[in-house]
Formats: sequence, structure tokens, C-alpha cells
Amino acid sequence: MSGTDRRARPVRLGPRSVAALGLVSATGVVAFGWPLLADSASGLAHSHDAPWLFALLLPMLLAVAVATIADTGLGAKAVAMLGVLAAAGAALRPLGAGTAGLEPMFFLMVLSGRVLGPGFGFVLGALSMFASALLTGGVGPWLPFQMLTMGWVAMGAGLLPGPHRLRGRRELAMLAGYGAVAAVLYGVVMNLQGWPYIKDLAVGIAHVPEDPIEVKLVKFAAYVLATSLGWDLPRALLTVVLTLALGGPVLRALRRATRRAAFDAPVAFTSGSFAADKGGNADG
Repeated sequence: MSGTDRRARPVRLGPRSVAALGLVSATGVVAFGWPLLADSASGLAHSHDAPWLFALLLPMLLAVAVATIADTGLGAKAVAMLGVLAAAGAALRPLGAGTAGLEPMFFLMVLSGRVLGPGFGFVLGALSMFASALLTGGVGPWLPFQMLTMGWVAMGAGLLPGPHRLRGRRELAMLAGYGAVAAVLYGVVMNLQGWPYIKDLAVGIAHVPEDPIEVKLVKFAAYVLATSLGWDLPRALLTVVLTLALGGPVLRALRRATRRAAFDAPVAFTSGSFAADKGGNADG
């Protein structure tokens, strides 16, 4: 819309940040996709240590990406807003946990990523999932995968078109549609992480390393339909409802807070203000 909206984003992705995000995302694609892509004759296809290796590797790469983004523009004001939104996201997640896959944090991640940009969105998504896991006791080898996937969800919202021009109902409709797709894809992608290691699955949906990739894809689709789609669709529906019902006020509040924070404005102390403060202290 205006130049003010462009300057309001607290994190601007530089070359190093883009490279770090590209590295962690590429590694994440391998970490999620290896059950489908690994050659049946390779040791990886038959390894039971692969999820642990990736679970150890992803946090290190996530830390590199977050540190790089912070080094290139995550100032004190942005950190404060990040803390508030991450705490809100972590508090929202348990509200629907265990109830048909309902997770109200998705709509907040989408709206925050939209307003604050892909860099901030990625860090927010990963941090919110980490905080919610500590809050609910959901810490395990799956946590780095959840952090990365939620980071992708919020980052993708920041990459949607028309951030400075599209407003009103059209923007809400776009965000609701994106949120629905992202909520379903989140469940599908997370299924890839656990599918090869669930024992006693029916033959038609079990992961078999020797199967060709087309057979694996058919089995994985059947696995998703049988085990998680009933959770993914309610999550998508709730995201749409919350975005359409609350999206307008939340977007306005986020944009107002971001403008008032003036992330790009340098902090300066003038001699006059220092003298006045000193005088006031002396009087006290």
C-alpha cells in the first residue's frame, strides 16, 4: 500500500538469510522425503537410525537459520514482538489439542507471517512450535520436524502476493485459502516423518523399502486417508473460520503495532534529553 507498510517489516532477508533458509529447507525436504526417495538397496532405506540423525541435524540448521536472520535484522523491538506472538501461538495450540486435530495457532501464524514477512514468519513458526512443545510436554524426535514445517507455513504466508496492495475481503479470502491448504499439507508432510516407523500397519499402507516409488506414493496416500485426513480437514476448516471471523481485526492490530514500533528507526539519545533526565534525577 504505502511506503510505511514496506518499512514496517521487522526482518528483511539478506543474501545470508536467504542462503540459511535455503539450506535448512533443502535439508528438511531430504529429511521428510527420504522414505520415498531413498534407493531400496541403500542403507538409508533400511535404517532405523535415520529419524534420529535428522532430528539431531535439523535443530542445528534451524539454529543457524535463526541466528543468521537475527544477525541481519532482528532488532530488540522485533525480538519483543516475536516473544509476544510466539507466546500467543504456544498458548493457542493446547486449546484444541486432542480434539479432531483442531489447532487454532495456525491462523495466527498465517496472519503474522503475512504482515511481518517471510523471515520473521519462519522464526516465529519454529519458535512457537518449540514453546508449545515445552508447554504441553510434546518434546521428542518429531519436534524439529514440527518446528521446520510450522516455519514453512508462516514463511509461505509472508511470500503471498500483494502484501502492500491487497486489503479487505480479497486478502482475507486469500489468507483463508492459503491457511486451509497449509493446514492440510502440514499434516501430510508430518506423516512422512512417522510413516516408515509405525509397526503393524496393514499391508496396503505399510512402508516397504523395496517398493518402487510409484507404489510408495500410492501406499502413502492410502496411509494419509486412513490415519490423518480426519484430523487435517478439521484443522483446515477451523483455520478458515478463524481467519474470516477474526482476520480483519488481527491484521489491523498487527499492522498498527508494527508501524508504531518503527523497526527501522535508529535509537538515538540526545544531549538535551539526557540533561533533562539527569536534572530530574538530581531533583529527586
